[in-house]
Amino acid sequence: MEVICLQEDAFYALIDKVVERIQQQQNVREDKWISGIEAMQRLRIQSKTTLQKLRDEGSIRFTQPEKKIILYDTDSIEAYLNRHAKSTF
Repeated sequence: MEVICLQEDAFYALIDKVVERIQQQQNVREDKWISGIEAMQRLRIQSKTTLQKLRDEGSIRFTQPEKKIILYDTDSIEAYLNRHAKSTF
């Protein structure tokens, strides 16, 4: 068994690099455009009517590449949730 010794600064630098790499890999896997079902899950809503209302009001961005296909922008969903977040006292 081998023991590897690192200085504290080098250890934390290594941890930072690992965390950064994991975050980059997660960002690559995540799609910018998601389906209505995925959008409803992220928004924690169950009604397609509510999702349509958010779309009609311009609260979240969407694209419609074909007549029956509607995709939602993940960034706009996150922005919508952040706009409606309440600060703690």
